[in-house]
Amino acid sequence: MKIPQRLKPLVDDGLIDEVISRLMSGKEADIFVVRCGDSIRCAKVYKEAAKRNFKKAVEYQEGRKVRNGRRARAMEKRSNYGRKQQEEVWQNAEVDALSQLGKAGVRVPETFGCVDGVLLMELITDEVGDVAPRLGDVMMSEEQASEDHALMMHYIKLMLCEGIVHGDLSEFNVLVDGTGPVIIDLPQAVNAAANNNAQEMFIRDVNNMRRYYGEFSPALLRTQYANEMWALFTEGKLDPNSALTGEYEGDSESADVDAVLEEIRAVMLEEQERQERIADVESEV
Repeated sequence: MKIPQRLKPLVDDGLIDEVISRLMSGKEADIFVVRCGDSIRCAKVYKEAAKRNFKKAVEYQEGRKVRNGRRARAMEKRSNYGRKQQEEVWQNAEVDALSQLGKAGVRVPETFGCVDGVLLMELITDEVGDVAPRLGDVMMSEEQASEDHALMMHYIKLMLCEGIVHGDLSEFNVLVDGTGPVIIDLPQAVNAAANNNAQEMFIRDVNNMRRYYGEFSPALLRTQYANEMWALFTEGKLDPNSALTGEYEGDSESADVDAVLEEIRAVMLEEQERQERIADVESEV
């Protein structure tokens, strides 16, 4: 296929030998299948901020540290240089998160560098070498759903132990290969301790997984892994070996009408965002 303009510098520098096909075009990036030497990988081309449609991006960026003082000041002033630096921070957040989580034992794609807004990374494939499907496109038995959900809770626990919350986890940001789920798309990953929205995002992430796997294994819908893990995290008791039960008993005295209404609103918002995701996926086909 014709080489996309954004990939030409990587082809010229020998980082990419061939652009095989466009895998998908999303709201935040375009994904291409490429050949690098003898390896088939994918190239994630980040869209510019003006063309990117990521809701409430400011909420996700809260708590991200910028060590360079000049860069931080430029970002605050929103100068041309500052906007460029903001883009690099957004892109590098995913590279850093993928590297950190891979070392921690979370199933994520391996990365091979980010150059000029293009992230080269592992192409996740199924047993026959085709591109692995998204979780939302996979049917499974009740037993398989329970097993994969348990594995996903383990990965999410490892992520939280590293102080990372995905922030946008759903059946559309998980691939499934021959050995189970693989978590993808982390440019919006947030600092669990430094972002005031981290708890809300974490609970939404975990409950999105509960909702989807619960379609195949209804017993999962009664689990409370989100509250259990977050409570252990805030108490400093969460570690990679923490045994999770899926049970949680909060302070019943603190329950009130406002809390119930807030939970209802959160569920409605999750469903609205899920329907928007479905519409976006259908528009890509």
